[in-house]
Amino acid sequence: MSKKCWNIAVVGATGTVGEQMIECLEERNFPVGKITYLASSLNAGNVLEFNGKAVAVEELKHDSFEGIDIALFSAGGQCAREFCPSAWKSGAVCIDNSSAWRMDPEVPLVVPEVNPQAIVGFSKKGIIANPNGSTIQMVVALKPLHDYGSIKRIVVSTYQAVSGTGKRAVDELHTQVVELLNARIPDSEVYPHRIAFNCLPQVGSFHDNGSTGEEMKIVNETRKIMESDIKITATAVRVPVFYGHSESINIETEKKISAEKARELISQAPGCELVDDPANQIYPMALDAAGQDLIHVGRIREDDSIENGLNLWVVADNIRKGAATNAVQIAEILIEKYLK
Repeated sequence: MSKKCWNIAVVGATGTVGEQMIECLEERNFPVGKITYLASSLNAGNVLEFNGKAVAVEELKHDSFEGIDIALFSAGGQCAREFCPSAWKSGAVCIDNSSAWRMDPEVPLVVPEVNPQAIVGFSKKGIIANPNGSTIQMVVALKPLHDYGSIKRIVVSTYQAVSGTGKRAVDELHTQVVELLNARIPDSEVYPHRIAFNCLPQVGSFHDNGSTGEEMKIVNETRKIMESDIKITATAVRVPVFYGHSESINIETEKKISAEKARELISQAPGCELVDDPANQIYPMALDAAGQDLIHVGRIREDDSIENGLNLWVVADNIRKGAATNAVQIAEILIEKYLK
């Protein structure tokens, strides 16, 4: 590194992921010189902290990025499309958590444990895209298996926490539970149906092919990150869990991978934690993954219905590793290898 400290802006600092980004910067002792918190005019003036010091939230404007080295964006796709170019023009590299830039061929889509080498492509537009949380946890778990046995096909079903939709969804689940326990019929505003004590087989809007936006993100982003035309089919379900996405993953590989070998590969893989002792009721659960950066992998077993098949159960904190930590890890690689 040629600099000791870096000026960082957090765009969407008052949101769920923005707050987690700030916490991750603190926890990982990122070498921050000046921290700037940016948000809409509605939240400007609020006061947050960074390493125990008060920092006032400023209104996001096109001239907000003067002197900023890295801008961590978590304010939605429309905001990212409007303000990332302005940030880059001011000299700031953008790491964007929205879907706005993920499939742009000139923007790298990065999971540090999987394709850190792709970061070099940031210089084309000054943007690095953070993948969808469900995609992140899946590709981290599958990377060692793909490297060893070459994955041909993936069938994944996701069971996604309401925090993936934001604070309003977390509050709505809490309110609905309280209302139902008091024998009252709750309102449903965030989702089309009640989420409390229910599962919704819809995450995002439906496309013409019958898949939802979330399902297509998993398909398209995985192929881009892994640089492979792997056949993928996904079903995304919203479940009444506050934090932690769970995934049932079935893979078919070119080369046979035994369950024992899969456990060995995953136990040694960066970003993964093997949690796989079902005889003693030890397996990945959202409760245990919450607040952690590791991807928990278990229930590993061979699929006897196909020649080279494996089943896995993968769980991760969708707000931490599925968004905030991944972005900060990208920033760490940026300052170590690419920024001067």
